[in-house]
Amino acid sequence: MRIVAGALKGRRLEGPDWDGLRPTSDSLRETLFNVLGPTVAGARVMDVFAGTGAVGLEALSRGAASAAFVEQDARAIRLLERNIAHCGAENACAIIRGDFMKTRAQRMDSPIRYDLVFLDPPYDIPAIETALAAAASLTVPGGRIVFEHSRRRSLPERVPGAVRYRVLQAGDSALSFYTASEGA
Repeated sequence: MRIVAGALKGRRLEGPDWDGLRPTSDSLRETLFNVLGPTVAGARVMDVFAGTGAVGLEALSRGAASAAFVEQDARAIRLLERNIAHCGAENACAIIRGDFMKTRAQRMDSPIRYDLVFLDPPYDIPAIETALAAAASLTVPGGRIVFEHSRRRSLPERVPGAVRYRVLQAGDSALSFYTASEGA
């Protein structure tokens, strides 16, 4: 696993040495950022279910201003900390430890909103609509929300605060792209 493009291009990231963590592949990240294009430059990014941090670190490599990583697994947090340090990105990163749904509720009073929120939960997560609505509540109007999921699972076209505008499929994975709306 490596950073695909940008200032950190070619930088190798450490992967998990345990089962249960499915990092976003290099090719799927490349597709993701090709679709997002120049909207990443200067963006505040949140990488939810961050795992290795590959998506948030790729965003930083491509010019994002900052990246917040949400992760609850202690092993993944240690791995994430090592990958951030290896990229020399400590000053641009924040790790939010805990369950996204609970953490999101605690952060609702925060004035911070993100330009891009990427979610890569386990493919069998039951609360897709709840997770999407939670991401919308943390996204600036007009910002992007991207949800990685199994291509065999369809996601809703609309959730409170967001509307889907594109779905891309690659192998067993799919990316659903949403735009956050006013009042999210």
